[in-house]
Amino acid sequence: MVLAMRLSRYKISELISTCDERNSFGYTSFYGLNINKEFMPTWANTEGLDESKYKVVRKKRFVFSGMQTGRDECIRISMYNGEEPIIVSPAYTTFEVSREDIVIPEYFFMLFLSKEKDRFGAFCSDGSIRSNLDWERFCDIDITLPSIEQQRKYAQVYLALQNNLAAYQSKAEELKLVCDGYLDKLIAEHEKMKIGAFLEVCDERNSEGVYTLKNLRGVSIEKKFIDTKADMAGVSLASYFVVKPEYFVFVPVTSRNGEKITLAYNDSKDTHIVSSAYTVFRVKDTKVLLPEFLFMYFDRLEFDRYARFNSWGSAREVFTMDDMNDVAIPIPDISVQREIVKIHKCYIERQRIATQLKEQLNNLCPILIKGSLETDR
Repeated sequence: MVLAMRLSRYKISELISTCDERNSFGYTSFYGLNINKEFMPTWANTEGLDESKYKVVRKKRFVFSGMQTGRDECIRISMYNGEEPIIVSPAYTTFEVSREDIVIPEYFFMLFLSKEKDRFGAFCSDGSIRSNLDWERFCDIDITLPSIEQQRKYAQVYLALQNNLAAYQSKAEELKLVCDGYLDKLIAEHEKMKIGAFLEVCDERNSEGVYTLKNLRGVSIEKKFIDTKADMAGVSLASYFVVKPEYFVFVPVTSRNGEKITLAYNDSKDTHIVSSAYTVFRVKDTKVLLPEFLFMYFDRLEFDRYARFNSWGSAREVFTMDDMNDVAIPIPDISVQREIVKIHKCYIERQRIATQLKEQLNNLCPILIKGSLETDR
């Protein structure tokens, strides 16, 4: 249907085709899809899984999940750009753009990088508890497209910015490799000491009500403080733990956490409060052990695996403060700690900037889409 001059409207079903390629090639790179429309290595335990049932995702192939679109106000969709194929759960829908004479894959993906499209997807979700966006309803969505020439022009702008972001992230990961390599060297060459001798549990509560909801934080398995997702209506904050700068927080329960321990370090100047279900501790003498150096060790996959292996329980497996105290790490001279921490801080700062750049890029996409449509009117 022609709207004006060179703008056309299509239903998504007219432009794509599903593909159900199963993993008969023995690929072992298991990935999932997050609400940021990014592929990420799966956190689930894949040991013993039948890999042949998983779906293959090749370059420029899309993955879609309609689960909980209404709840999260997010259409979970992404286009894979890697050269080596990956595999995803058979619960996902995989598809390709079949009419590249009408829409190029990169531009099609750009259409979904906007809050407006996410809100529309949530509006189209069914009214059940899960609020899913069914595949048939997704395919029935109308999209407006400019000419192929305009699509390529604006997609090239997006891809150029995306490539710059990828290069920046790559440099950040190189710093992470330096830090990990240095820690590996210390672990191999230095005597290890149990960290319990250097730690102190902190049991300060918000009993006076000094801290409010604006200070309340949760902790993610990415080892970061996050805004709480809990419903706090009518909940007293008096029993909540106070987390001052340079304090650590972790959740003892490790089961169903994607093989990770939920832990964070307060490297800000702000004081937070967290649920009393958490455990809070600090380093007693920062002239002997830098908190940042300790967090570098906690921020390793090896520590996640250690914590899970040493978690105990029946219905819920836990890694207690006693278990934390038994962790043994190399503790070099404080001057050595400072030097490696400087590099790690550069990595953290680059990661922070990369996150900001990613948000800016996503915010730019609706502007690019609008510009491409207005140019072709």
